[in-house]
Amino acid sequence: MSVAEAVERAHREEWARVLAAVVRLTRDLDLAEECVQDAFAQALRTWPDTGVPDRPGAWLTTVARNRAVDRLRRETALRRMLPLLVTDDIAPPADDRLGLILMCCHPALSRDAQVALTLRLVCGLSTADVARVYLVPEPTMAARITRAKRKIATARIPFRVPGPDELPARVQAACEVVHLVFTTGHTAPSGPELQRTDLTDSAIAVARMLRLQLPRDPEVAALLALLLLIDARRTTRTTPDGRLLLLSEQDRSQWDGARIAEGTALLGEALRRPPTRWAVEAAIAAVHAESPSWEATDWSEICGLYAALADLWPSPVVTLNHAVALGLRDGPEAGLAALEPLLSEPSLAGYGYLAAARADFLRRLGRREEAALAYEEALALTANESERAFLTARLADLDHPQ
Repeated sequence: MSVAEAVERAHREEWARVLAAVVRLTRDLDLAEECVQDAFAQALRTWPDTGVPDRPGAWLTTVARNRAVDRLRRETALRRMLPLLVTDDIAPPADDRLGLILMCCHPALSRDAQVALTLRLVCGLSTADVARVYLVPEPTMAARITRAKRKIATARIPFRVPGPDELPARVQAACEVVHLVFTTGHTAPSGPELQRTDLTDSAIAVARMLRLQLPRDPEVAALLALLLLIDARRTTRTTPDGRLLLLSEQDRSQWDGARIAEGTALLGEALRRPPTRWAVEAAIAAVHAESPSWEATDWSEICGLYAALADLWPSPVVTLNHAVALGLRDGPEAGLAALEPLLSEPSLAGYGYLAAARADFLRRLGRREEAALAYEEALALTANESERAFLTARLADLDHPQ
């Protein structure tokens, strides 16, 4: 492994741990980030001569903390500075990363700010990369992240693990943020590629951090199970040239068996408690993962799981997915009927998957003109180029039925 590869791996695996340790020392997010970035730059300069250390994370933490101490001493502010973060010195967390994650997901911050800070501080994405996720200019995202940091300072949001009364709500918020990061990467909102694997990898890494720190939390176990079971299909979702492949077209022998095994084991653990949203979603993913073929999929079980999910987490998107499952179990007429009430749902007005689902059911019924209109609507609502190519091909097939 080259030095550049070793630094890249350390950045991917150690960034959050190193940053969290320095934040605890400096109580200043901006200063901590600068010092950690300096440490990685120092690694690029030093490791070619000294070799990659046995514990890169410890080396980086030491260098970053030393930089921070030097800065604080030079500014003669070690005792007098106004803290940007509050710490709980009596009961420090077992790992500073958990405090960092929960701070980023504090309810005083908007969901957009929570996700942006998680991507920037916990996942280590550059501001430019976070801006690309949100489809905004880099200066706009830089200002947004700065405002979020300022809110942490002015609201004196503590850098610590909350007590038992607050922790469940904070963990739930963290799980929602991690899931949103994953889904954004699983099917990118725009761009030439179907997936953003940097985001799915980051989400799984943060879910593993949560799991490490909260090993008995069923929500965290279920969330990690869900991400692993879905991500197991990663390499089979497109052809080598980028063409989208439906679940029915994917080579299941190429699914990641290790991730499926880990995900199902975590799901079994989570289901020993009363089921949660994440557990039911993971159970749906497990049905697909364990089915030997598309034709053997147990659509009755999936329909029942979606009905249970709707009770736990009522959502128009859940209703849409339930309708699609009904159509796959009972036929396209049943699917269209189940989709009908959703056509007047305001929150789905710009949701391309509703139009795409209708288009597919109409196509299967031979109602080509109606299907074409639905495909055109789906195209108008879709920015991902891989999905657009798929929809365009389906629309063209209507004009040249085989």
